Parts: sequence; structure tokens; C-alpha cells
Amino acid sequence: MFKLNGKVTDEFDFFKGNDVFDLVKAYGSPLYVYNEGIIRERCRELKNLVSYPKFLAQYSAKANTSLAFLQIVKSEGLHVDAMSPGEIYAELEAGFEPSDIFMITNNVSESEMQFAIDKGILVCVDCLEQLETYGKLNNGGKVAIRFNGGIGAGHHEKVVTAGKKTKFGVNPEYIPQVKEILKKYNLKLVGVQQHIGSLFMEIDPYIEGSRAILDIAKNFDDLEFVDFGGGFGIPYKKLSGQPRLNLKECGEKLDKVFESFVKDYGKEITFRIEPGRYISAESSVLLTDVHCVKYNGPHKFAGTDVGFNVLVRPAMYDSHHDIEVYAKEARPVNEEEITIVGNICESGDIIAKDRLLPEIKAGDILGILDAGAYGHSMCSNYNNRLRPAEVFIRENGEAVLTRKRDTLEQLLENYVKLDL
Repeated sequence: MFKLNGKVTDEFDFFKGNDVFDLVKAYGSPLYVYNEGIIRERCRELKNLVSYPKFLAQYSAKANTSLAFLQIVKSEGLHVDAMSPGEIYAELEAGFEPSDIFMITNNVSESEMQFAIDKGILVCVDCLEQLETYGKLNNGGKVAIRFNGGIGAGHHEKVVTAGKKTKFGVNPEYIPQVKEILKKYNLKLVGVQQHIGSLFMEIDPYIEGSRAILDIAKNFDDLEFVDFGGGFGIPYKKLSGQPRLNLKECGEKLDKVFESFVKDYGKEITFRIEPGRYISAESSVLLTDVHCVKYNGPHKFAGTDVGFNVLVRPAMYDSHHDIEVYAKEARPVNEEEITIVGNICESGDIIAKDRLLPEIKAGDILGILDAGAYGHSMCSNYNNRLRPAEVFIRENGEAVLTRKRDTLEQLLENYVKLDL
């Protein structure tokens, strides 16, 4: 294997001596490859974000629900949140205890709430009507509530989850109604939660949002925790030198916010964060075969087997992923402008548009970087294509299969033929 622009994976020692051509030959293309050490490092960074003693990092599993991924996060001592019974099921299978899991709901059914209640898992609701529903199901129980503090941030309008144009959370003006419902069903409010959005790279909006939710928290006596949400960003443009999020500055500012609140509130409570992308994104490189290279007029295209059924972020969010080029044999590096596309019959099936990259040839393998968050977890079988396998490179360098590639038989196993 010869890397034509392997700066990032070299810096991380990502493949730990494994040849990408051997990995693809063994497990097929496309292929999600993970580095266990990166996951562990990111977990530890966020566990140690602040000096405040009653601090808890919980992983936002929707970013990556791989069973192996969840096992590693559990082994690092993080808790986990869930959005659905399916995520709860996977988390329990990965070894999390019910007390480690926090279900953060959005427009869920009674049966989904009941599933969490029956498992002994704390539920967070995000509107008055769902709080009422929860009270009917779990009279006298504990509950948490998601509030909209009015501060939103994120890399795309579709991932801003607070402010005036979002479906999430209870607005502060409804606090009197919240208290009425709590009293009506003898519910104990143990926590308040917010999430301002996904992929912030500047600290100030997060700090501002933290102050906003703490102002809301002061309306409730005897809380056990406040959850500030996640959204911690990672540099997706590493090849052009994009700097990392300044976690040290973030931690120092959060410590001051915590100290001020505890002084006013009169007791130490637990403060939580719920990172997803920060822990998972950089842990995976998505490998894809280049099947053809062609010109349409002045535009050059490299055709791969990564359609948006495999990685939807570029099509859905106009997201940027850096790309490395791997060849079987050494050759001169001549950069050119090229568009990387997939194999789905849609004009929007574009991974990278007009990107300056080393010359790509059929038979090369591309490494799509930072694919660990909202990559495999958002895969589909669109066009009846098979979802790819997942492989973890352990800290000792061993490559281990952790999810098998779909089979053709699995595509149809839940369908029932008509009797004609």
C-alpha cells in the first residue's frame, strides 16, 4: 500500500500496520474501519474535561450504535444516552446497567416510554403533553425534562436543536405548567437537560447555553443533575490544517459556571455532558474501491462504491470529509480537481465535489476520514444495496470483524410474498 496523501492516518497511526487492500480483500468494499485507541483517548479527554468532582460524561449513542463501540465506551467508564428502545436494547447487550442509561425522548409512543420504565431507565421528556403521558404511566416516579434555553448552534440548520426554530424542548414560559403536572402525578423532577446543536467549534455558544439551562434549573428545588447536552465538534478539514476544539478552555469556563451555580443553588449537584460525534467521528475511516474515472465535459469524476446509502452526511448536510488516496504501487503525486461520487442512481450522490486530490485511478482505494459519527448508524439498504461490514483495529494492531456485511438473503427476510 502506498499513501499518496496519508498525512492524517499516519499522524494517528490509524491502521497500525494493516494494509487497506488486504482489509478490503478480506471484508469487502465499502468497509468501515475503526481504531480502538482513538475511541479510548476521546472518552478520557471528555471524562477529564473539568475539575468539578461531580461530573459525568455520557455517550450519545445515536452517533454510532455498533455493539463493539458501545462495549469500548462502557469499559472507559462513561454512561450512555438512548433515543429508542432499540438503542436501549443494544446498550444493555453491551454491558451497560439500567442506571447507566438515560433515555432522551422526542415524540415517542406510550409503549416506548413503558419499555424504558419497565427496564428501570430514567426518561427525559421534551413537551408538556409527553410529561402528562409519562405521569399517567409512572405516577410517583422520577423524571427529567428537556428545556429549550433559546441558544442554538451547529454546522447546519438541520442539526441546530435549540432556539426559536426547533421542535425540541419546553420553553421557559411553561415552567408553571410543568410544576402543575409534576404535582398532579406526584413526579419527582431529578434533572433538566438541553442540547444546543451538533458540531460547534467555538466555545462561547456552549457556555452561553449552559448558563441559560442553569437559569432554568434554578426554578426547581432539589435537582440531582443538569445535563448540558453534547455537540462538541471535531476538525473535518484536517488536511488543510483546521484546528481542534479547545477543550482546555472549554473545561476552564465550565468550571467557573459550575462553581457559580452551586454557590447560588446551595448544594453540589451532578453536571452532565452527552458527546457523540467527538468520541466517535475520528475513530473511523471508510474505505471504498474506485471502480472508474471519467470526464463529463471539463469535469472529472471518480466513481466509487460509497453511495449515500453508506455515508449520507455529504448528501444530507453538505458535510465535508477529507479523503486520502491509496494505491497498490508507488507513483508520482500529481494533484487535480476531481469530484468523488457513489453508485446510487441520484445526481446528489456526491461524496466530495471539485476536490483537489492526488490523481486517482481505477483500482485505487479511497479513505474517507472521520466517518465514525453518523456513518454506519445512518446506513440504509437504498437501491437494495448491502450495508458494509465493520472492522476494529485493536490497540495491539489486530484487525477484528465486529459487524458482518449484509447478505442478499437479509434484504428480503422481513418481507412476506403475496399469495397470487
